[in-house]
Amino acid sequence: MTTGPVAFEARPIELRVNGRARHASVEAQHTLLEVLRTDLALTGTKECCLVGECGACTVLLDGRSVDSCLVLAREADGAEILTVEGLARGDELDPLQQAFLDNAAAQCGFCIPGQLVSARALLDSNDHPTRAEVEDALAGNLCRCAGYEQIIEAVLDAAGRAPAVPDRSLPGDLPSKRPDGGRADPAAVPDARLAPQ
Repeated sequence: MTTGPVAFEARPIELRVNGRARHASVEAQHTLLEVLRTDLALTGTKECCLVGECGACTVLLDGRSVDSCLVLAREADGAEILTVEGLARGDELDPLQQAFLDNAAAQCGFCIPGQLVSARALLDSNDHPTRAEVEDALAGNLCRCAGYEQIIEAVLDAAGRAPAVPDRSLPGDLPSKRPDGGRADPAAVPDARLAPQ
């Protein structure tokens, strides 16, 4: 008896990715990450650890932040997916993207797509998070450049720029003031003993 590689039957799936209906034919072992990067050419979602540890492949799946390397593509059949490419509205950056630029949060850029998507999930559910809430929301996203301070500041900055769930079909959100009157969050001063800068 000879054994060879096991052939998996490809099946069609339908997704709504960044507001567009998309189709792919996937085998049982294909991940959502593979479909996004290979089949749909959305390479902003990064491939890194492949075990859900780094957060570089974070996308929103029906509004929830997930590591796309851990989601089988067939599990996402019929789902609404938002990738980093879907944050901007035409030529206008999402206020969160602009805040990352303004606060020099991009660093090398590899982890930034996942950081942006995780931060968008936070701001969609909590338009004025505390520093501790931002840190908690981004805990699953690793930054090898160790630029966490700029990333956190960018998310807090973006919280003052846009409503919690922006209408992506309309251009331009007017900046709004933070409800704390601009006073610093008590957790805003990093403890150099715990996280040296």
